[in-house]
Amino acid sequence: MLTIKQKTILFLATGGLIGYSPIAPGTFGSLAALPLCWFISLSGVKPAFVLVPALVVASTWIAHAAEKIELQKDPKQVVVDEICGMAVTLFALPFTPVFILSGFALFRVFDILKPFPIRWVDKKVPGGLGIMLDDILAGVFANALLRLGLYLFT
Repeated sequence: MLTIKQKTILFLATGGLIGYSPIAPGTFGSLAALPLCWFISLSGVKPAFVLVPALVVASTWIAHAAEKIELQKDPKQVVVDEICGMAVTLFALPFTPVFILSGFALFRVFDILKPFPIRWVDKKVPGGLGIMLDDILAGVFANALLRLGLYLFT
């Protein structure tokens, strides 16, 4: 029987139970991040420099705790990493349909294909940090490409 603390951790780690989706939990977790990304966007760039790192740190602890509760490495129902990855992807960019859709697509591609060094991190870094870091890197890569597009096309 799970304690209230464990249930709360799993609720947060699974993005409000979205991670239990039988189909594409990572994709649904990424979509679930959009209201949070919108809120962060509304707060402005300066607060986002505090909110996004705080979200990542708290989520790393949550992911680590969820992994211990679930007794398995990087449980697929844990989607807090996708939520943070999307927050990094859209960090300090215009929250417009073009950036949302492009960012979502780029993040999912990087998260699924895991080009170097993302795959290396996914395989080598243990615990909550390992769960989170590959998605954070996927978000950094996606954000960088979005910024390149912004620079080239505006």
